[in-house]
Amino acid sequence: MIIEINKDIDKYQESIVLGLTARQLIFSIASIIVGGGIVLLLYKYIGLTGAAYVAVPCIAPIALEGFYSYNGMSFMQYWMRKIHFMIGNRTLTYISTESESEIQKYKLQENITKAKKGKKETNEVNKINKDTKSKGNNNSNKEEFEAMKNKMKKTIIGTIIGVVLAVIGAVAYKYFRG
Repeated sequence: MIIEINKDIDKYQESIVLGLTARQLIFSIASIIVGGGIVLLLYKYIGLTGAAYVAVPCIAPIALEGFYSYNGMSFMQYWMRKIHFMIGNRTLTYISTESESEIQKYKLQENITKAKKGKKETNEVNKINKDTKSKGNNNSNKEEFEAMKNKMKKTIIGTIIGVVLAVIGAVAYKYFRG
């Protein structure tokens, strides 16, 4: 008697109907209902082909939510994380600690601890700190990131407006044509 066992037990999926898991079955039925509803509602106005073109972008995320998996994340989890990294991330900057000013600052701090004189050395350390901060590219990197973030937001909004205008145009064309 031979009993086959999956080599990767973590990826084992119990099938409910036609080899589909419960999640896949639910989202398949949901995408069929939504797609069919869109086609039936728009068929009279823009024809079968136009209705299908409008329905596909609406049902694709629903179907992908049931079937797509990447590193254990569902489709929506993956895209929410991707959007977060595109828009919500802060910039990471590298500031070298091996520059001349940093070495001078370190030497001054050593002298301060050895001599314990206080005022004269701390004034020099503060002066060097101001010089190193003014040389940093932190502000320019932040400005560049904010500009890129605004550009991404405008691109996403423009794409959404374009899709909406295309649908409105298709409906208006069918309405005035026939």
